[in-house]
Amino acid sequence: MNRRSADERREELIEAAIRVMIRDGVARATTRAVVAEAGLPLGAFHYCFRSKEELLQSVVERIMARSLAPALGAVTAAGPPEQVVRTALHAYWDRIRQSPDEQLLTYELTQYALRQPGLTDLARRQYQHYLSTVRTSLEALARLADIEWTVPLPVLTRYGMGMLDGLTLTWLIDRDEELTTAALDEYARYLTSVARPRGA
Repeated sequence: MNRRSADERREELIEAAIRVMIRDGVARATTRAVVAEAGLPLGAFHYCFRSKEELLQSVVERIMARSLAPALGAVTAAGPPEQVVRTALHAYWDRIRQSPDEQLLTYELTQYALRQPGLTDLARRQYQHYLSTVRTSLEALARLADIEWTVPLPVLTRYGMGMLDGLTLTWLIDRDEELTTAALDEYARYLTSVARPRGA
């Protein structure tokens, strides 16, 4: 009999939860529905997660990681700041374009958490995770391009989060590729304008 480790079952449950939520909506993603999708017994859920809230947080982190990992992975070598920033942003956007259902799910998770008693903290942690990930990405871009930001990093992080979040939601609504790409390039130009050579 093939026995799966707790880590393997956890991975299967996270992926199953994403599929169920995309197909049926967050509200209908019960623990029973998720374990049935994963082909696991109900007890497996409680073995891998302390609560449904923990599962939802894991879903948020998984989708965000999928979106941002390609962005930094696309920058394979140091280069001029504008080239590094544009390459990373376009790789990030390629992933958004490839996974519209997952991106829509993140907004649904936020709304669901804000409306459910006891889950408000999930939405707060969701955006804290987003902000932390954007900040880490900006720090990595600065290292790769050998620059430093002239805007305080907490401010630049929140600005970038708001820009990318709004751009994604607007694109999910109208799917205007031309305007979205133009806006993304404008953001790349802005980031380049608030960068200076490291140590300057």
